[in-house]
Amino acid sequence: MDSQQNRVLVQLRDLILKGEFVPGERLAEIPLAEKLGASRTPVRLALTSLEHEGLIEPSPNGGYQMRRFTSQEIADAIRVRGVIEGFAARLLAEDGAPRQLLRELHECLDEGDRVVNKPAMSLDDYAAYVQMNDRFHTLIMQGCSNSALQRVMEMLDRQPFASPSAMLPMQSSMEEGQQWMKIAHRTHHALVQAIERGQGSRAQALGEEHVEIARMNLDYALERPELAAELMPGLRLVAGKRRE
Repeated sequence: MDSQQNRVLVQLRDLILKGEFVPGERLAEIPLAEKLGASRTPVRLALTSLEHEGLIEPSPNGGYQMRRFTSQEIADAIRVRGVIEGFAARLLAEDGAPRQLLRELHECLDEGDRVVNKPAMSLDDYAAYVQMNDRFHTLIMQGCSNSALQRVMEMLDRQPFASPSAMLPMQSSMEEGQQWMKIAHRTHHALVQAIERGQGSRAQALGEEHVEIARMNLDYALERPELAAELMPGLRLVAGKRRE
């Protein structure tokens, strides 16, 4: 049952973040169980977990329904991620990063350089950057060896569009997209340099600054709802402009 419950939880969360359900839609156990090829018990337990994660809410008629997120909630989650990742980088800088970790971070830097410094990036290049970006941020979070920080990051990654690469699809559609990626990747370089030099405060500040491009991507997506719906269907869960 534990294995099936975990599978159902992952599947349901993935469907939610991909925009499979509209805000206000009732999430009934029997149809979901049939859709996922599971029994009702793991679906019921998964729905309870998803309510605790803040992805769904109780329905006035009983059970659960899909909730709507505000753009400010997403922007706030992105900003908190910057604080968490910045502190993880600070710990690595102050405690000393293992050589193997630094080698893997430099591999990410080299891969990012290879794709962003081309005259023009293809869709395959954008996909390669996303893969590299996810690995880079995972390495920093795992490398800091702080389980409390890691738990907070796991929670943030479950929120719509708060994970490191969640907003990157928008950049493949904009003229400035490649330039924004170059700026973000220069911050990757600066973060690794700060870690290597033991510059904890600088690493913290860079981590917090790094997420500003994600927040810019969010604004870009909200201003172009039709394009955003095509590239990121889950954005229909998000309503409203964020406060400045």
